[in-house]
Amino acid sequence: MDILQNLILGLETAFALQNLFYCLLGVILGTAIGILPGLGPITTIALLLPVTFGLSADAALIMLAGIYYGAQYGGSTAAILVNLPGESSAVVTAIDGYQLARKGRAGHALAIAAIGSFVAGTLATLLIALLSPPLASLALSFGPADYFSLMLLGLVASVIISRGSLLHAFGMILLGLLLGTAGTDVSSGIARFTFGEPRLFGGFDFVVISVALFGIGEIIANIERGEDGMTSTYEVGSLFPSFADLKRSVMPILRGTGIGALLGILPGGGAMLGSFTAYAVEKKISPNRKEFGHGAIEGVAAPESANNAGAQTSFIPMLTLGIPSNPVMALMIGAMIIQGIQPGPAVMARQPELFWGIIASMWVGNVFLLILNLPMIGLWVRLISAPYRFLFPMIVVFCVIGAYSISNASFEVFLMAGFGLLGYALRKIDCEPAPLILAFVLGPMIEAYLRRAMLLSGGDPMVFLQRPISATLLACGAILIAIVLLPMARRTRAVAFEEEA
Repeated sequence: MDILQNLILGLETAFALQNLFYCLLGVILGTAIGILPGLGPITTIALLLPVTFGLSADAALIMLAGIYYGAQYGGSTAAILVNLPGESSAVVTAIDGYQLARKGRAGHALAIAAIGSFVAGTLATLLIALLSPPLASLALSFGPADYFSLMLLGLVASVIISRGSLLHAFGMILLGLLLGTAGTDVSSGIARFTFGEPRLFGGFDFVVISVALFGIGEIIANIERGEDGMTSTYEVGSLFPSFADLKRSVMPILRGTGIGALLGILPGGGAMLGSFTAYAVEKKISPNRKEFGHGAIEGVAAPESANNAGAQTSFIPMLTLGIPSNPVMALMIGAMIIQGIQPGPAVMARQPELFWGIIASMWVGNVFLLILNLPMIGLWVRLISAPYRFLFPMIVVFCVIGAYSISNASFEVFLMAGFGLLGYALRKIDCEPAPLILAFVLGPMIEAYLRRAMLLSGGDPMVFLQRPISATLLACGAILIAIVLLPMARRTRAVAFEEEA
């Protein structure tokens, strides 16, 4: 009964005229950037963070959430029509989706992708509503040592799922933690890593760091690669799948939803991991496994359901624990902090309209995606062919305006330019910046909880092993590290990222 009342409260928030508009805007923007190669939800959300200054908290978070799960849908359109996934989680969709397009069945593949995404989004929203209250209640029993261990586990997981070498990922974590400590120490009042610059006493701004690494850095890398638009040479055809396609897709959609939902909750999880896993499972158990790689409809249904479910359930640890499970959730936490909201289990009790409004808006957003995107397929096809040389100047201008608007000072713009060059340099040496952002967000919180835990224990570090929750989380982190260091696991990880590339 409480769940029903909470969802009704959330729907009242989600159906407010302003929130409906920003939800619609978010899913349309998400679909567009999911389609366009070279962009992505991380870059777009980072660019739009300054825009959220003037919005209410619920409108801002509803729009940013819509961008994230809308991008999962948009990525499939480019993957199916031109074999060019606009979003990393759509990589496996391209394998069979593009083959279906070559056979004149692009419309069927797009329709199944839309249906699978809607079903997965609806079920994932219900799962969030069911799991969030007990998880938030559990989180209220966490002590400082438990929170420290939980955040440490999140950093370990982010290292494991990062592209490239584990050593590079570990280096990004250390760099993010280092950047997060810059500024005035809250406890002692001593300025750290400011180099005598008064404008750094408050530390590096989250918006500047995220816009630079994921905006400017990505733009420079795309220009170097010669990113440009592509045009589909295949007709979309009928958007109504046959009964046989629907029948073959039912179980893959449900299995993909379950896999994606589970992996989305885990630290370091998200849409990409769910889509790869769902495709691998279907390829092994499907009675039509010989068709995989040649146009199997299951190869579209399963990963598309998984990536949408994973995108939405990744909100669970962010909303209930205040812990980002992936870089997008780190940006969402940044947006909450910008709005003056302290992420964590207290949000549900203190701001239930915001908490349940975000959850209810996910269902509303999935309805928008189903209703709007298939009729707008002609517009999306034309968008794919938009030359990148026309897009990046507008993105750069938007980045500069966003950085300048933080404190109305050119200093932030110069900082953004410097970190943008750093982001490009990191990509050149095959270092993914996502773990850096996670560590930058979690670093100050890890330091605060470490200090509290040590203060309460009288300086005894054994407190982290004496508390059952903390000890369990640390054991999980140690097990993850041990597993990924095994030769077989390292080979499997390397193969997975080669397939994504």
